[in-house]
Amino acid sequence: MRSLAAAAVAWLACQCAVAQTAPIFVLNSLDANVSIIDPATWKEMRRLPTGKEPHHLYMTPDEKSIIVANSLSDSLTFIDPKTAEVQRVVRGTLDPYQLRFSPDMKWFVTAGNRLNHVDIYRWDGRDLQLASRVPTGKTPSHIWIDSRSTTAYVSMQDSDELVAIDLATQALKWRVKTGPMPADVYGTADDRTLLVGLTGADGIEVFDVSGPQPRSVRRIKTGEGAHAFRPAGDKRHVFLSNRTGNTISKIDLQTLSVVDTYPAPGGPDCIDVFAGGKVLMVTSRWARKLTVIDTESRKVIRQVAVGKSPHGVWTLDHAPR
Repeated sequence: MRSLAAAAVAWLACQCAVAQTAPIFVLNSLDANVSIIDPATWKEMRRLPTGKEPHHLYMTPDEKSIIVANSLSDSLTFIDPKTAEVQRVVRGTLDPYQLRFSPDMKWFVTAGNRLNHVDIYRWDGRDLQLASRVPTGKTPSHIWIDSRSTTAYVSMQDSDELVAIDLATQALKWRVKTGPMPADVYGTADDRTLLVGLTGADGIEVFDVSGPQPRSVRRIKTGEGAHAFRPAGDKRHVFLSNRTGNTISKIDLQTLSVVDTYPAPGGPDCIDVFAGGKVLMVTSRWARKLTVIDTESRKVIRQVAVGKSPHGVWTLDHAPR
C-alpha cells in the first residue's frame, strides 16, 4: 500500500512539473538573492543577487515584471518573469519592506517597516515619482489596495492597528485597533470586507470597511501565527499561512469559515498557487525550503532547498489572483 501511495504522489508531482513552463522565483531574505527554480526538474538553476535584506516579491498587475523590495538597500529590483533576467534597478526608494501597485498601475505604495512610514508614488509606466510620505503607526507591515485603486490599507505590526490612506489625496482616512501583530491584509472582490492575519494570535480579524468608519465584525480561528494570504483562483476561497502552527488554511469568503487545512512544515510564509488551483507552493521560512502541497490529497509532495529565510514566491504559471 505504501509503495502504491508513494508512486501516486510521485506521478502527481511529475504531472504538475510538466504542466509548468515559467521559472519559479523564491526570495531569500538573509542571502540577499532570489532562487530561480526550473519547474520541469524542480532544481535550483541559479541565484540572482538583489539588494540588502529583500523581504517581499511582487508581480506587477500587467505581469511584465517581478519586483524585489530591498529594504536595507533602498532599492527595487525589476526581474523579467519569463527569462529571470534583471530588467533594471530603481534606487532611492526609502526602506521598501512591502510593496504593491494599485490595480490601474497609477499608484505604487511601499511600507517602510523600520522607519514607520508609507510612501505613495505616482507611476507613469516607466518611472516612480514620490507623491507623499505618510507617517503611520509602528512597523507598517503589509498593504492591500482596493479594486477601484482609491484606498490603500496598511497593517501596523507593532502598534496593532490598521490604517486606510486615500491615494488621490494621500490623506489618512482612518485608523482602527486590531488584534496582536497584524500582518497580511486581503480584501473581498466587492471592497466591503477586509481580512487581517494576526501573527501574534491564532487567526484572522474581519473588518467591514463599507462605511465611513471600519467595524471589526468577526474573528476566524485558523492556526498559530496567521500570516499571509493568497487567493485560490476560484473567486471564492483564499489560502492563509499559519507560520507558527505549520499549516495552511483554506477560507471560504462567502461563509467566512475555514473549510480545509493542509500541513506546511518549517514556518510557512508566502504562497503561490499553480493554474488549476490543485497545487500550491509555500516558502518554509525556518527550514530554508520551498514546500509544494497537493490540495486534493492534503500532502506535501516535495520540498526544494533554497536560501536563508525564504520569503516570497511567484511564478507566471499561477492561478488567477
